[in-house]
Amino acid sequence: MLKSSDVFVIGGGPAGLAAGIAARQRGLRVVVADVSEAPIDKTCGEGLMPDGLLALGGLGITLKRGDGYPFRGVRFFSSGLSADARFPSHGIGLSIRRTALHRIMVERAADEGVDLLWRTAVTGISGDEVRMGNRTVRAKWIVGADGANSRVRHWAGLDVRVRTGLRYAFRQHYRRAPWSDHMEIYWGDRSQGYATAVSDEEVCVAVASHDAKMRVEQALAALPQLQARLRGAETVSAERGALTANRTVKHVYRRNVALIGDASGTVDAITGQGLGLSFSQAVALAQCFRSGDLEPYQAEHRRLALRPLLMARLMLTLDGRPRFQRRTLQVFRRKPEIFERLLALHVGALSPQSLALDGISFGWGLLTA
Repeated sequence: MLKSSDVFVIGGGPAGLAAGIAARQRGLRVVVADVSEAPIDKTCGEGLMPDGLLALGGLGITLKRGDGYPFRGVRFFSSGLSADARFPSHGIGLSIRRTALHRIMVERAADEGVDLLWRTAVTGISGDEVRMGNRTVRAKWIVGADGANSRVRHWAGLDVRVRTGLRYAFRQHYRRAPWSDHMEIYWGDRSQGYATAVSDEEVCVAVASHDAKMRVEQALAALPQLQARLRGAETVSAERGALTANRTVKHVYRRNVALIGDASGTVDAITGQGLGLSFSQAVALAQCFRSGDLEPYQAEHRRLALRPLLMARLMLTLDGRPRFQRRTLQVFRRKPEIFERLLALHVGALSPQSLALDGISFGWGLLTA
């Protein structure tokens, strides 16, 4: 029976598995425990941006064409207008079913030698001990990867956080051949719809709004362009819901406990950066395990989250503002280079400082549109 480990990760979703893989790559003994059974599903748009795929590659995982469906950029729709931009340097994103991604990551973790404890409930932590009912495992480092409502965060006294822009998101899959090689975002008066193909015959549709009662069907009725694309298509998955918001945790570590993924703060799902962000956090955290000091993780965590949080706030300024949406798309259509550079910023190919001139141009475009 396992009695000790270098790293004990509580939560076996993609963030927890990423933390376990990154730590094993640095020669540490790792345990990952989760109360669920693999593969674990979760409501999300299922799209990985190019920088997210790059971060996943750093964990030794290369997704193939058959694992999902590639997309080459982002397209916005609002009030009968559309505007699109491609990723810089011929970059490619990939949409993949959450369960398929989880299976691949579980296999990689097992190959690396991570001890995986499924259907195992962690009941508490104390010092260097992790409790699972009457069983205890000692660990030098403890990682909370147990989601936005993290118990580890509470147990470690890291529960101070700021939450902004709470929204309700729902996801469903449709049997429908892909109609685009872009991730598509449909802006409405009260909600947004997101469509990404996850295979040659299946499309993932997610909707988000501030209305707790709005479901996929009701949201599509207010997004006629997306609704028309799905007319007659068979639903092939149950509707799943989740909360989405920008959440900031003041401190992401305390003594020997560190937080990762949604447990350490979230960015609104509109960015499509949640998974990629957790993969980058995993690498940074493992480096701190190796050096024996978690303090640099706090600064690196904040740096990694800056760009997704910035982009989430920029994109959510369009939420519930139809006139602003229309004027924005008019600017993007007249000056497509602005949209292209914003997308380059979104995937880390440009720094925020480099967009100062574009910001002035974009603002002037809105005034004159």
